[in-house]
Amino acid sequence: MLTKSAMRLQGLKMSKVTVRLKDIADRTGFSTNTVSLALRDSPRIPLETRRLIREAAETLNYLPNFIAKSLVSRETKTIGLVLTDITNPTLTRTAQAIELALAERGYATLFATSNNNFDEEHKVLELVRSRQVDGILIYPTGHRRLDHLRQLRQANQPVVLLVGDPDAGVDAVGVDERIGAYKATRHLIDSGHRRIGLIDTANPAGNLEKREGYQQALSEAGIIFEPELAVDPRGHSVVRGFLAMGELMSRKERPTALFAANDSLALGALRWCIKNNVLVPNEIAIIGFDNIEYAEHAGVPLSTVNYPVDILTDLAVERLMELIGVSGLLPAPRVTQIEPEVIIRESTLRAK
Repeated sequence: MLTKSAMRLQGLKMSKVTVRLKDIADRTGFSTNTVSLALRDSPRIPLETRRLIREAAETLNYLPNFIAKSLVSRETKTIGLVLTDITNPTLTRTAQAIELALAERGYATLFATSNNNFDEEHKVLELVRSRQVDGILIYPTGHRRLDHLRQLRQANQPVVLLVGDPDAGVDAVGVDERIGAYKATRHLIDSGHRRIGLIDTANPAGNLEKREGYQQALSEAGIIFEPELAVDPRGHSVVRGFLAMGELMSRKERPTALFAANDSLALGALRWCIKNNVLVPNEIAIIGFDNIEYAEHAGVPLSTVNYPVDILTDLAVERLMELIGVSGLLPAPRVTQIEPEVIIRESTLRAK
């Protein structure tokens, strides 16, 4: 049978106990004001006193009340980061880089995912805003459906898109996907290819910058775009790339080269070729987009368009910090587009 004191101790262990500054003050014999200053490492408090107070706070498992702090400072030191797909290797790398960059500046990151669903994006943004974040970084589901994000900007909410749409009306830092796709297709053309396949979305409400860059390169080279050489994978994964490649290679006249909208799709296409004894690059050259880690180490190392995660992260976080630091109305939106480079590997280099 438990004694009253044992029952009380058990109850304390089971309940959520909030340690206050007063508790630390009672334990150490200092005033609550001295404790508060010591925990903020104020030089007004002697080093030895600061050490004793920090030790007491650690023993009591004290956690700062960030909600109370935010009410005073009007900042939560939290940034919302909204992704479209947590399984996308490029977005995962970017999210990690952003989290580290924000942590260096004393900010925590609140992650959320729209799962490439426009309605879900609205819900996620409401959730993020309800947490009183100081700013938002977002990969929007649709590059051309930004009215809800413009409204946030007009309400003086610091928001930075992670896609560089020059007509966004919102601050944006992103890779110029149109020019990246143009360069990839141009590389295939310069390698002697005229029948160049495309695996990318055909959804008019989707993100068509890469398709536009592909078609621009064909047009400038005097090559007529053939719709039968373009396949919508209806997704972004390796499996979708594999299936789309099977559909593309069933055409009566096969392409001699392929541009895939991301490396996962390109790896799926490469897998189809290996399984069906189609030689890469001698029978078909393949180039992707993003330069994910697996691309370089594929069965046939994959040519690709580099996605400069570090540059994008630095510029986007820097811009968001600038906006957060503005005390009045936000300045006019600024859009920064990063021109990516093509990385040439074995998948597009024909043996001579």
